[in-house]
Amino acid sequence: MARVALDTSVVVEFIDLKGRFHKQAEAIFASLLAGRLEAVVPHPVLAETYYVAVRVYSTRGLLDAEKRAEELVKWLAALPTVVVVEGAELAVEAGLAKLKLGLALTDCYVLAAAKLARGKALFRSREAEMVKAGERLKEYNVVFLEDYA
Repeated sequence: MARVALDTSVVVEFIDLKGRFHKQAEAIFASLLAGRLEAVVPHPVLAETYYVAVRVYSTRGLLDAEKRAEELVKWLAALPTVVVVEGAELAVEAGLAKLKLGLALTDCYVLAAAKLARGKALFRSREAEMVKAGERLKEYNVVFLEDYA
């Protein structure tokens, strides 16, 4: 089965019906729900997902944004095709990615999780800092929703 490490940005695109890459994120989650795809989610991504989801829900004027975000994180972590990963090996690999690439730490956790799981790191789009990392990023197997728009 194919395996990806999910970045927060992919989960946010899934919940944001007006998101630029919502349809692509929806396809990822449809594959997860159908059992055609497995995801690893680094523990820090869950915390970041909660924080960003509260902001998205609040911006969209939805009531109980914090409760909705909590339910989203619990739902994601409980999916049978999702494995939440943490631990020393992941932390060291994420730290090494941070040293090499200088990306946001959560992004480094996604890269590290993908590498350890022998999968692909899945992000919404190429952020400026990833573009700047250039050739150094090629060590990791990275894909972007924007490439499927």
